Amino acid sequence: MKNFYLLLVCVTLIFQSCKSDDCGDCFTPPNSFIFEIVDKASGENVFTNGTYVAGDIEITDRLNDNERIEFVFISEDNINQIQIGSIGWDTEIVNLKVSISGHEIFNLYVDAERKMGECCSYTEYNAITIIDAEFELDAETGIYKILVD
Repeated sequence: MKNFYLLLVCVTLIFQSCKSDDCGDCFTPPNSFIFEIVDKASGENVFTNGTYVAGDIEITDRLNDNERIEFVFISEDNINQIQIGSIGWDTEIVNLKVSISGHEIFNLYVDAERKMGECCSYTEYNAITIIDAEFELDAETGIYKILVD
């Protein structure tokens, strides 16, 4: 009888530890792109110093008939940054034009590939290129500082 209980306990433990294909809830969204536009000479944010106003920002997709792209302007605590969160949800190539008050500030080219890992989907960026502007990338925060004249 002891052997029967021992066998029953071993079988139960084996089947309880075997949970194949159970990764639980897993969701890995793509990273947002965040830009701070600063005056190259002074280092000041151009929205903070009044050169531009947030309402004059326009972002369009050059590859889709200049379709307007949604963005968020982060003004809390006078941070004044532009956040684009729509890139990388699908495998895609985008070529965005960022303009303020009718002036083209920079172009953003992104080649994003949505992949499926062992349990979670994730975005791999094959290329991220900022064209027609000098910039600095803060590797720690992921914020692009676009330098304008």
